[in-house]
Amino acid sequence: MYMPRLSLYKPEKTNDFHFLDKQIAEMFTVGGTDIHIHKYLGSGNLPEGEADAVQPQYDALNPTNIQDLLFLENRDRKYDVDVYTHRAIYNVQDIDFDLSQFGLFLSNDTLFMTVHINSIVKTIGRKPLAGDVVELPHLKDEHALNDASVALKRFYVIEDVSRASEGFSHTWYPHLYRLKLKQIYDGQEYKDILDLPADEESDTTLRDVLSTYDKEMQINNAVIAQAEVDAPLSGYETSHFYTVERKEDGTVALEEIDGENLTSEIINSVEGREGYSGYLVNYGDGEPPVGNVFGNGIQFPTTNEIGDYFLRTDFLPNRLFRYDGSRWLKVEDNLRETLTNNNNRQTQKAGFINNTKQSQIGGEAVEERQSLSKALRPKADN
Repeated sequence: MYMPRLSLYKPEKTNDFHFLDKQIAEMFTVGGTDIHIHKYLGSGNLPEGEADAVQPQYDALNPTNIQDLLFLENRDRKYDVDVYTHRAIYNVQDIDFDLSQFGLFLSNDTLFMTVHINSIVKTIGRKPLAGDVVELPHLKDEHALNDASVALKRFYVIEDVSRASEGFSHTWYPHLYRLKLKQIYDGQEYKDILDLPADEESDTTLRDVLSTYDKEMQINNAVIAQAEVDAPLSGYETSHFYTVERKEDGTVALEEIDGENLTSEIINSVEGREGYSGYLVNYGDGEPPVGNVFGNGIQFPTTNEIGDYFLRTDFLPNRLFRYDGSRWLKVEDNLRETLTNNNNRQTQKAGFINNTKQSQIGGEAVEERQSLSKALRPKADN
């Protein structure tokens, strides 16, 4: 008599699988917690005419589209206006700050959450993927130490989705997804979510109550203000150091010491003894020695006297010259600038890299600072 082979695994999903699947789904319904899912729809397109090979124009929103092919980023993310509620299970853990390193770090701010596969696919219409944002309503903080009148919500973004090892039944088919979650931050990616109202009856947004941007800017500005007091200019303050005094003709002015008749001609005839030079001696502030009057402009004056100083403002950085009777000799460059990054600094960084000016070309306002991919883009010759 022939007896069929015993096997728990079947090529197709049998009633055994569906029975176990329903039992597992019921376990999540009874013992799980609600989560609110903000469904990621895809990345937004650039304005008409600005798309290129790196940031292509897509016909429709799709979560598998990549906005920036060079950096592999989806910065302008679009989220569904509807919020989906589902049940999930995860191990609650203490979130501790790691104070053993420089700065403040969260050592265990990553959550690993399990959800039932068929249930979540039925709820949101597809499998969860990286970019979906999960809100945990049971972690609301109603007693936060701030001025907000609403409870602080907790949002996490899905970073990875895989099949949970504990979700495989004896039929060898998976029943659970394992989600890796990280807390979101006030970034461009989550603008659609952070612009939502913080509460149904509140005029404030989630960004107003969750973002730490304002506090961080206050701290940053305070640090910069104190740094400007401690070090107002770059380089070295050397005006209080002794340097070799020079005569009007540029030679070293010397006095007799202990009866030795040392003349400036003897000292200046020795190689390497034409006074002291170097970064510490040349102040780098674009100003002549104390008490000397100097002019400034984009070209040298026509009438000069030996020992005159003149600051050329068309040099970047500005350059100080001294007239020796026949030519203008470079003395130093104005290297000492404020350390705060602003557009008032006379440096290449401020005038070129941080250039915000516009020029009129063919009756059209064109940004002077452009990337080569935009400046050299081929256009139709009409």
